[in-house]
This record gives sequence, C-alpha cells and structure tokens, in this order.
Amino acid sequence: MSTSSDSGTAQAPAYPQVVTRTEWQHERDVLLQAEKELTRARDALNARRRRLPMVRIETEYVFNTPSGPLKLIDLFEGRDQLIIYHNMLTANHICPGCSQVSDHLMNHWEHLHARRTSFVMTAHTSLERIEAIKARMGWTFPWVSCEGNSFHEDLVKAQNTPFGFLVFIQRGGDVFQTWFTAGRGAETPTNTFTMLDLTPWGRQENWEDSPAGWPQEPAYSWQRLHDEY
Repeated sequence: MSTSSDSGTAQAPAYPQVVTRTEWQHERDVLLQAEKELTRARDALNARRRRLPMVRIETEYVFNTPSGPLKLIDLFEGRDQLIIYHNMLTANHICPGCSQVSDHLMNHWEHLHARRTSFVMTAHTSLERIEAIKARMGWTFPWVSCEGNSFHEDLVKAQNTPFGFLVFIQRGGDVFQTWFTAGRGAETPTNTFTMLDLTPWGRQENWEDSPAGWPQEPAYSWQRLHDEY
C-alpha cells in the first residue's frame, strides 16, 4: 500500500493496536524468544562463514591511490585481514544505495584495526572522481580506484553484481579471498535499515510483510544522497 492514492491525496497511515502494559509485555516477551533464536542462528551462520575455504588471488592488481600506485597486498597496511566494499560510482553516476552504505561507515577504524583487519573502498572510476565525491559527501574512509585493472571484472562483476563486500586474508604476502556478498547481504553496516527494522512501520517498502494500511513505497524509491533530501 502506498502512502498516497492515485489521485495524489495523502492517506492516513495505520497504527498498531493499543493494548494494556501487561498485554504488551506478554507479546514483547514472546517476540524476545524469537529474537534470541535469530541471534543464535546468526552466530551459527557466522561460525560456518569462519570455516569457508579460501582461494588464492593470482593476479597482481594495482590500484590508483592518493599515495600512488598500491598492490592489493599493500591495502592490508601490514594487517592480516582486509574488507573491501566495491562502490558502483562511475564517471556520471553516484549510486544512492552505495552512498548510504558509505554514510554509515565508521570514523574510527582503530576498533577494526585492533582485530588485525583493514578496510578500503574501491570503485571502477578515476581517482579524481573518487576524491571529488569524498569531498562533497564528507567521507574520510580510504577509497582507491581499480580503473586500469581487472579487479572489478574478476571479483565483483563475475558474481553477477556491480557492487559488494569482499573479504581477504594474507599469509606470508600471499592474498586469499574468503567471502563475498552483495544485494541485501551488503546491508550489514547500514544501521538506518537496522534501526527502521525496530520500528512499527519498518522500512516502509512494499516487499515487507506488514499489516494493511502501513505506509509503503517501492523498494529503495525513497533513497537519496544525504545532501539531496
């Protein structure tokens, strides 16, 4: 159900049922058990992810960076693990979804570094374009260009997607890939979605299983760059 009718007249949204505090507490406690089950299921899934095999990266990718050309192993910055997010930024398009992910990336990477893990973003566009968008959006995370190498084609596009998270580990200077995700798997750092999922109306998108009358719009149709709302 949309938040507006075909004629453009706004419709009043529906709300949850009003109950007593005792009734609410009972329903909350029932849901809490399901939430705990989900937490345990997520822990089990993470355990499976830790047991995935790894594949050696044979190509010596060289990235354009503000510090000059760097190899993939250099992006680890001496740490053991590396997380990369490949952004869909191009010379003439800024992806609102990738930008929302970028908006939620941490300012203090020391916590990640304390677990021997580095982060960097890549995009298949020029370094000049990347630096201009970083300045516009106020982003400070490390971001390098894979323009001129086949990183995007080999490790992202080969997964039938133009974006995604990639995870690598290095051993004695050899780099191995351990994981990849895209689509809704890339929502992990995006706490706007996580916080909306806690609310009665949720994300307010029409794929969600919501009661009749809840405000809903087509998926992602509401997303803008944060300086365009």
